[in-house]
Amino acid sequence: MSAGAPGPAPAGGGLAFMLRALRYRNYRLFFAGQIVSLTGTWMSNVAVSWLVYRLTGSAMLLGVVGFSGQIPIFLLAPVAGIFVDRWDRRQLLIATQTLSMLQSFALAALTFSGRIDIAALIALCVFQGCVNAFDMPCRQAFAVEMIDKKEDLGNAIALNSSMVNVARLLGPSIGGVVIAAAGEGWCFFIDGASFSAVIGALSAMRVRERPAREGSQADALRQMREGWNYAFGFTPIRSIILLMALVSLTGFPFMVLVPVFTGEILRGGPHTLGFLMTASGCGALLGALWLASRRTVVGLERAIPLAAGVLGAGLVVFCFARTMWLSMALMLLTGFGFIIQIAAGNTILQTIVEDDKRGRVMSFFTMAFLGAAPFGSLVAGGMAEAIGVTNTFAFGGSCCILGALWFARELPALRKAVRPIYVKMGILPELAAGMESAAEPAVPPDD
Repeated sequence: MSAGAPGPAPAGGGLAFMLRALRYRNYRLFFAGQIVSLTGTWMSNVAVSWLVYRLTGSAMLLGVVGFSGQIPIFLLAPVAGIFVDRWDRRQLLIATQTLSMLQSFALAALTFSGRIDIAALIALCVFQGCVNAFDMPCRQAFAVEMIDKKEDLGNAIALNSSMVNVARLLGPSIGGVVIAAAGEGWCFFIDGASFSAVIGALSAMRVRERPAREGSQADALRQMREGWNYAFGFTPIRSIILLMALVSLTGFPFMVLVPVFTGEILRGGPHTLGFLMTASGCGALLGALWLASRRTVVGLERAIPLAAGVLGAGLVVFCFARTMWLSMALMLLTGFGFIIQIAAGNTILQTIVEDDKRGRVMSFFTMAFLGAAPFGSLVAGGMAEAIGVTNTFAFGGSCCILGALWFARELPALRKAVRPIYVKMGILPELAAGMESAAEPAVPPDD
């Protein structure tokens, strides 16, 4: 069966229009399950960061743990993309979510028993990174199977970002309270239990089963090379992925260093950390809602360099913040810029990519988004100990600004390459009609 016959698209620009992707039954199930699960995941993320800092007091080890959880994505995502294109995506997601549940329960058991240490944390983070290498590109590629009408795909991606950032808003706040009241172990346990929501939602969906496609090792290498040439030989895909990699390498590690900034600069504890993470989540949620309110993908490419520049400027100014309220305001700004760049790039990629290469392209996007981040986390942790956390923020923000300026120079070529695809898809119907008229043979007038 298809994703379910939705009702007519709502007219106007109100709340119903912003939530139009929820007309699809499968997407509603996915949305509800993911909000619960991702809230638990953000609780766990805050708990891991705070646990590492509590056990060691080391910014360097915060970077090492972040590196260990994300380096598998960099190494495995290109291979995972091949299998995302081959296997049934819903079944693959059920498998990855189940493995993630087991990882969270293992973290909880070790923490409750007092046996948790840095070695165990690193090992479990590596395991979760291997799972995420398959889960994340699969989750991105699965979006098209939940949405029947291509014109609603951008709205679904924006709502996905809203969903992630509602979880970012709730998870760190709840996590900070739970850590202060009962310890990190309960955050891990709640996270494990939360995966049952998304597993149940995936199991309840009615989707057309995709027959698995077999292939040899030689086929896999050929498909990987085909996907690489397709992604990096086409200006729009290449530019979006390269900017995402730069921002993830230099800008995204600010999340890893927030506990250090909280403790050393603001002299705060887990509640302060929760407030800062919540402010970042609020900014990201506002950005996602703005994207959801857009009617079309046309012109969205202009938002990408603007968002990267806002993120960079927010990080640079964050260096000088010494009060809680200014820090929260700047975290809101960085969250706003970061999510718009990610979601806008994702929306354009999902719109223009060929369906049979979707899993591989989204694996490269995942590799750029999360695969570059571990190197950034490792470098940022070392830089924070060598030159201080504030100077590290300034360096990362400056790199984001430079990347935004480079992407702005690429915009004319990007728009020229994307325009024929939008015309072919009917996203620019007036141009499509004009091209069809121009293609018709001229009929000489009657004498």
